[in-house]
Amino acid sequence: MFVSFEGLDGCGKTTQARLLAEALAADGVEVLLTREPGGTPLGEQVRDLVLHGDHVAPWAEAALYAASRAQHVVEVIRPALARGATVVCDRYLDSSVAYQGGGRHLGVDAVLQLNLAAVEGLLPDRTVLVEVDVGTALSRVGDKRDRIEQADGAFWHVVADTYRELAARFPERYLVVDGRLPVDEVAAEVRGHLR
Repeated sequence: MFVSFEGLDGCGKTTQARLLAEALAADGVEVLLTREPGGTPLGEQVRDLVLHGDHVAPWAEAALYAASRAQHVVEVIRPALARGATVVCDRYLDSSVAYQGGGRHLGVDAVLQLNLAAVEGLLPDRTVLVEVDVGTALSRVGDKRDRIEQADGAFWHVVADTYRELAARFPERYLVVDGRLPVDEVAAEVRGHLR
């Protein structure tokens, strides 16, 4: 199974991805926990560039994420799935669709098509959207923000709206959970749904 976790920065998706991976491993499942951008040496270099570098043009940003994702799929995700492992990924292509397609106004469908080509059509079996309001997300991120997190408030509202649109567009793949609930309650909801 391939499960991705999505949501605004500060929503709790990284914690939920880790908790799911730990629960699956405790059940005897071979599980690979990975993240985007990252997951490979190339991906980590792209992560540093897009999150901590100087100005990156919106389409360059989208293309860098897609390139990192293509490498991640070839080098890490597909091999793990091929050997029967469950892959839990902290962010996947829906992040690019929400952040660059929506937030950077590049177009949801344009960024979706770019990424589907980059990953040769590989989509998660389930995408967990950990939903919180923009105010909660920004308060959790705090003052130490990377280049993306420094965007203005309007950007965040568009990203949140785009995530909701994706969940409505792909209901067979999406599970939306309330990220304001206690961490263990969210984790139990996710595990219950996936079982």
